[in-house]
Amino acid sequence: METARGQEIGTVVTLEKEMSEEKLVLPLKKVVRKATEEDCCRVEENKQKESIAFSRCQKKIIEHSLDMKLVDVEYNFDRNKIIFYFTSEERVDFRELVKDLASIFKTRIELRQIGVRDEAKLKGGIGPCGRAFCCSTFLEEFEPVSIRMAKGQNLSLNPTKISGVCGRLMCCLRYEADAYENAHEDMPNPGDAVITPDGNGYVTEINRNKKMVSVKLQESGYVRDFPLEEVDMP
Repeated sequence: METARGQEIGTVVTLEKEMSEEKLVLPLKKVVRKATEEDCCRVEENKQKESIAFSRCQKKIIEHSLDMKLVDVEYNFDRNKIIFYFTSEERVDFRELVKDLASIFKTRIELRQIGVRDEAKLKGGIGPCGRAFCCSTFLEEFEPVSIRMAKGQNLSLNPTKISGVCGRLMCCLRYEADAYENAHEDMPNPGDAVITPDGNGYVTEINRNKKMVSVKLQESGYVRDFPLEEVDMP
């Protein structure tokens, strides 16, 4: 198929379907033909070449004493360009490295600096949930994730509990954030004075998923749980 980077080989993931023009990324590129056995062999050859290119580039990075971490190497399908993906905390002057790589591989060279989330997307892996990374399976782009989303879901704010393998806040914190925020609007906050079937009291804890409210009763001093519909604000 034709892409912005030239001809590439791809895999069909859905059948043909109608889409609104607003959702299309124009101009549309052509699907040239169904991949042949020769095309598949070329892909496998490219993977082998990528492994070799990774090793050679890694050696050159060490030779030039560059503060960068090589993440992945990608050959274009037609092998007219090699892309080297790397991470670094600082801006890297890799001009001499590009010259060396161009002289070794005799083709166009591109070094592309990426973030730690992009690295996780490229490499893939298993998250704390036991499933493959969302970013490497179905997420098309990264959306902002904030610590406020974790607070709104009553999650532990321990970084090791809410961070992904990439070291950033887990993308899945965003999935239910809106639902928790909407539920929060209908519920009292800890410390609010409320009226229950057992008397007046103060909210000590709320469970948005179960729509339950824990209340410390004024008369007895006991803490009891009540369904949200049984709790009124004075």
